[in-house]
Amino acid sequence: MSDLKTQFRTCNICEAMCGLIVTYDETEVHSIKPNPEDPLSRGHICPKAIALQDFRTDPDRVTTPLKKVDGEFVPISWEEAYDFAAQRLAAVQEQHGKDGVGVYLGNPNAHKFGNLLTLPKLVRALGTSNRYSSATADQIPHHVASIHMLGHPMLMPVPDVARTDLMLILGGNPVVSNGSMMTAPGFGKRMDEIKARGGRVVVIDPRRTETATRAGEHLFIQPETDAFLLLALIHEVFAQGLQDLGALVAVTDGVEVLKEAVQPFTADRAAEMTGIEAQTIRDLARDFATAKSAVCYARMGASTQSFGSLCQWANNALNIITGNFDSPGGAMFTTPALDYVGMSSRKGKTRSYPEKRSRVSQQPLYNGEFPVSVMAEEMETPGEGQIKAMITVAGNPVLTAPNGQRIGRAFETLDFMMSIDLHINDTTRHADLILPASVALEEEVYDMVFHSFAVHNTAAFAKPAFAPPNGNPQEWELISRLAAKISGSNDIGPSPTQVLEMLLPQGFHGETVTVEAMLTAPNGSIDLGPLVSNLADRLETPDARLNLAPKVFLADLPRLLAFQPPVSDDFPLLMIGRRQVRSHNSWTQNSPRLVKGRNRCTVQLNPVDAARFGLAEAKDVEIESAVGVARLPVEITDEIAPGVVSIPQGWGQRKGNLAAATRVQTESINDLTDDSRIDPISGNAAFNGVPVRARAL
Repeated sequence: MSDLKTQFRTCNICEAMCGLIVTYDETEVHSIKPNPEDPLSRGHICPKAIALQDFRTDPDRVTTPLKKVDGEFVPISWEEAYDFAAQRLAAVQEQHGKDGVGVYLGNPNAHKFGNLLTLPKLVRALGTSNRYSSATADQIPHHVASIHMLGHPMLMPVPDVARTDLMLILGGNPVVSNGSMMTAPGFGKRMDEIKARGGRVVVIDPRRTETATRAGEHLFIQPETDAFLLLALIHEVFAQGLQDLGALVAVTDGVEVLKEAVQPFTADRAAEMTGIEAQTIRDLARDFATAKSAVCYARMGASTQSFGSLCQWANNALNIITGNFDSPGGAMFTTPALDYVGMSSRKGKTRSYPEKRSRVSQQPLYNGEFPVSVMAEEMETPGEGQIKAMITVAGNPVLTAPNGQRIGRAFETLDFMMSIDLHINDTTRHADLILPASVALEEEVYDMVFHSFAVHNTAAFAKPAFAPPNGNPQEWELISRLAAKISGSNDIGPSPTQVLEMLLPQGFHGETVTVEAMLTAPNGSIDLGPLVSNLADRLETPDARLNLAPKVFLADLPRLLAFQPPVSDDFPLLMIGRRQVRSHNSWTQNSPRLVKGRNRCTVQLNPVDAARFGLAEAKDVEIESAVGVARLPVEITDEIAPGVVSIPQGWGQRKGNLAAATRVQTESINDLTDDSRIDPISGNAAFNGVPVRARAL
């Protein structure tokens, strides 16, 4: 046996950035354990971290460039692969223009700082404006709220869970996710600490989630009515005379405009729409406003719905008017070593949003990306700017985007498609060329994005533990070489680590945080301290003031007032998603240790609805929406509200070479989600609140 090595690194599968201790030799991992001294994760990891080794040794992994010949994939050389890609992309753009090529970027790119630094080079080399990503499937409302209120899409508040006395959670399940747009590994322990110091955690969700059970306080809410509740809480704060902006009063505009705008959103109106009693809403508003510190956190369920942007605006507004914004124990802002906001600062300059609108249905473009909900129509609809070629990088939109089967059909009509990926899966099987990706243990790791969302400031960097198979390049180098080939350059530019070394001195801790300092940190991570108040100096609006009542949100309030739940005799139930500890989107499902055991891809529904539709535990049921049908085993539970069904996301692998993922036939929730259901402000897909019907099989 080779000599064992030990490495500190952070897990970059999800947002949690859990600290790991990896023991390995030249060929294999011997153990992956939690790092008890990591100042952020404090010894917490989940099963996904242990699976890091599975992704590297996956027998179904693509390890050489593959070209489709007569319908079958055959190995080719890297030189041939780059030439083939460049030639085919150039041919499409010569015939159909620059926008004839589309780019789709999947979730793992956010966790690969090399990709984040090099993918813009690829998009620039192509010259296309047809860029899409998984961000427009779940988080764009957060960015849109920050753009219009604070002036920058990445200037985003994070709950200061270490010091709060009351945490209100809407549509989030951080015990399972360890935070989402809130990097908080070991959230269950953090929640216990809130309660131990005399505080409260209140969860509002159509499902009594793992977080709700541990919190001990839970209120059921009807899907897509969160904005009614949030605006009613704001209404009640004003009505009870409890508003107090604290230190931000001097830099905030729009208080009276907001007060007037929420007048129709009474507790009684919210009770009618949400199913939560009016007095409960009034009491909750009083408790929130009078707590020593409080924070409202609205996440996935509040974002992925028809009123996602209103929810995130109202969430911020509630924190602001109660003095819980940029204040200890409230919603605060990180000071990361690499300042994502500072890197793209445009202080004093007016930004125009949305930047443009999509060709077919005129949906908004934010942060240089169109909503993934319009990707299929942009491939299907003839005319100038039609997408005739597609590049996907670490993405599987056939399973993860709304109405995924429509996207799959559209891929089949393209002149050319290429993918950078680990697997032949439901998306990449449509490609003409697949280039093999690298995995976490084969790459440098520095979380550019999620240090910006962490509940405690830290910095950590690690080198690769292994080289990619067959002498393959790391993903960043592959992307850079492809961009150079397309643009005719002979230079792929500096490595991501070199770029990081150049950027760190410009950050908040430039004198102390360097790549070398992170590599030699005694426990693998540098503790940069708790969140601090800093918003007044960081506002990016043209007048450097906080805008509490942007017109774009006020203009959408009549649509909310007119809303009625979309249930009918044909579709009497509303569908929501759910998160699971041993899953993280579709790409983790080929790890045997993550998918072992019983089939977890079930449809949950209340006993009342089970009796109503004649459904029995563990028996198959057919769930049908306006766009598709899925068949799943039934899970009857009082943990879900009557009239609601829940299906987990990330499942449904059918095609390609994925033995573990297809061992049990599962279903994709996105065979049922409707790409015509969106939040019109942001274009974010409305995955939650989809009307469906259930039929026993």
